[in-house]
Amino acid sequence: MSRSDTKKPLRQLIHRDRQLLLMFLPVFLYYIIFCYLPMAGLAMAFEDFKMGTGFIGVFNSPFVGLRWFEQFFGSVFAWRLIRNTFLLSFYSLLFGFPIPIIFAICITQMRGRRLAKGAQVITYLPYFISTVVVVGMMTNFLSPSNGIINQFIKTLGGKPINFMSDPKWFRRLYVISGSWQSFGFNAIIFVAAIMGIDPSLYEAMRVDGATRFQQIIHLIIPMIADTVILLLIMTLGNLLNVGFEKVYLMYSPAVYETGDVIATYVYRQGIENKNFSYAAAVGLFYSAVGFVFVVGSNTLSRRVTGSSLW
Repeated sequence: MSRSDTKKPLRQLIHRDRQLLLMFLPVFLYYIIFCYLPMAGLAMAFEDFKMGTGFIGVFNSPFVGLRWFEQFFGSVFAWRLIRNTFLLSFYSLLFGFPIPIIFAICITQMRGRRLAKGAQVITYLPYFISTVVVVGMMTNFLSPSNGIINQFIKTLGGKPINFMSDPKWFRRLYVISGSWQSFGFNAIIFVAAIMGIDPSLYEAMRVDGATRFQQIIHLIIPMIADTVILLLIMTLGNLLNVGFEKVYLMYSPAVYETGDVIATYVYRQGIENKNFSYAAAVGLFYSAVGFVFVVGSNTLSRRVTGSSLW
């Protein structure tokens, strides 16, 4: 906004930018209705809310303080839920974050442009496959009776494995399928960052006798470091935000030991058991930990590298 704009009345500014404001209005209403207004329901985490009292009952229910938080942390499920949520997120980050970077470097270093574009298109298409379809494919491919994986195991003389009902396979299947589905799409931003590097820098390194591997180590990686750090901070902020839909579709009581996470526990307590206050308390703890990860990762990045979101 220029100095002349600051002197204009607000009404004139709104009239001048009315078309842009009209385009922004749906987005504004979306966040107000679905993100900010529901925050009033957080009061249930500190109350004994009963179904049937309506929205007004959120503010008229008896205040119980930290009773639901004490109940959660005193239960036998708390440690299992926190452990499963953290491990699923950590393994997804550990194996899912570096793969798009490596793939983007490989794509940009390929000599054949058509081959590179074809590989990029093929790898990012799985991102648009519905989670329901992906889990359905996994169920069919890993079926102990007629799944292609178990048929191959039988051919080699092994015994069929019930992958989807075995707790020790749940995390592996979740991480592998998630990485396969998203790495091609996530690599797009890294490809764009690499393509934005000045070609004269490559020429200068070739003149100095640098090999392709040395160009990657000493040019490409340092040039895209800010992009990597920015996305890493955003990813760390969602470290505990395990995809509820995929876990819910994949898990069953047989794999609760390794597959039950905070999001699915909140769903069972709130929707199935109608224990809304308890579910709200667990969900609030879940969100608070995510907020701490966002602030902590941003602060750490600013102190270590000098790059941060704010």
